[in-house]
Formats: sequence, C-alpha cells, structure tokens
Amino acid sequence: MARVLVVGLDPAKIQGWDPEPVQAAIARGQARFDDQGIEADYCLVALDENPEGAIVEALTRKDYACVVIGGGIRTHEPLLEFFEKVVNLVRQHAPGAAFAFNSSPEDCADAAMRWLRQGV
Repeated sequence: MARVLVVGLDPAKIQGWDPEPVQAAIARGQARFDDQGIEADYCLVALDENPEGAIVEALTRKDYACVVIGGGIRTHEPLLEFFEKVVNLVRQHAPGAAFAFNSSPEDCADAAMRWLRQGV
C-alpha cells in the first residue's frame, strides 16, 4: 500500500488566529485518506521550531510514494524560500516520491490520488 506524507504548518502554533477551523478541516482530510484506504502521516511544523529538521525526520521515518505540501507553505509569499527548502528536502530524502499540492486541508487525499493512480 502506498503511503503519503502531508507537510504543512501547524495551525496551533500560528499566532493571532483561531486554529480550530483548520484543525477540523485537517481531521476531515485525514478521514478522507482513511475512506480511500491510504495510509497518511502528517508533519505539521512551526516555523520557529526547526521545521526543516522535523520534515527530514518525517521523510526518513518511512518510505513515501507521495508528499503533499500544504497551501500554507506554498501560497504565502513570505514563505517562498521555505517552500523551496521543503521541495529540496523532499527531493533529497524521498527522491522516489511524487509531489502533490492541495487546495485545502480537506482535499489532501484527492491531491495524492492524482499521483497514486498513475502508479508513481
């Protein structure tokens, strides 16, 4: 069975806003993986707590067929350099994994399935 890693920002560690709606959306997204019979791990990082180290640890823990990089990392322009680091960490530590990009925490399974169906 293919395994997926989802890399994103930890909503509980972002100052100044309520994390509960995002946490609920992440839970719904995890349930979608379960519904599809896909094993998925989450690596939710805080930018001020060595996020690169946490991502490397997650990437090397298991063999992943696909890595979903969340929109919070990809779409917030001040995080462009961090997004580049994440892409290069995936290339280095999970070179056989496909990249997938979600549009919300709820559609991570759909993003991964686009690549898993192709046998990547």
